[in-house]
Amino acid sequence: MLHLLYVIAFTVLAFLAVGNLIRSLITLSTESHKLSAPSEWNPYPPKSAQNRYRRVPHPEFLDNNGNVVNEPLLVMKSMTVEDARTKLDALYNSSPGVNGETSEQA
Repeated sequence: MLHLLYVIAFTVLAFLAVGNLIRSLITLSTESHKLSAPSEWNPYPPKSAQNRYRRVPHPEFLDNNGNVVNEPLLVMKSMTVEDARTKLDALYNSSPGVNGETSEQA
């Protein structure tokens, strides 16, 4: 009898959760349509609003003088597996606590 009560209780909770989810999705949908309604959007804002909505680039896209950088920000150099292994071995051997022995000497 207790099992039946648990099943009924969780079924009711599941229906309430799904109903709440559907209401939230409907509310979100109506709010997003209100924000993007073409009647509310003015393509020619007043002069004071133009200064407020001026696009400012992210600080990482500016150089020291405040000018926009027109060059790639990430340059990757291709290297072979052997070059990478050599650099990693040199890094490992120069780290503190390494006594100079490698596992390849065995």
